Amino acid sequence: MTATHTRPVHTAGQGWATGLTAFSAVMLFLVGVLDVFRGIMAIAQDDIFVTTPTYVFRFDLTGWGWVHLALGVVAVIVSIGLFQASMWARVAGVAIAGLVIIANFLSLPYYPVWSVVMIALSGFIIWALCVVKPDAFRA
Repeated sequence: MTATHTRPVHTAGQGWATGLTAFSAVMLFLVGVLDVFRGIMAIAQDDIFVTTPTYVFRFDLTGWGWVHLALGVVAVIVSIGLFQASMWARVAGVAIAGLVIIANFLSLPYYPVWSVVMIALSGFIIWALCVVKPDAFRA
């Protein structure tokens, strides 16, 4: 009589998939929290940001604050879904990280170092969410 497996056999690929999803969930959570803080700073005291009068994409800093605040809140919500390895959260995570990259590029001259860091972190999030195969979590 052959023994049947009652538990799924985990492969190295599943370990990588779980690790990358957890990495992207934590990083998206951090990006979201940082974006919330950036939004609050821009809404409450927009005079701490550098203003560049000749920048092509010149916008009101309070408006940018609301954009970053909204993106941050959505990023935190999506990161919670990533902790559960949901497919909707992976798709939404790539989308929100892409929007964070665009928002930080457009507001680059107002807070350059922070914008570059956020662009890099969001790029890593997109990479981590895209390299995991959808069937890596199936038994």
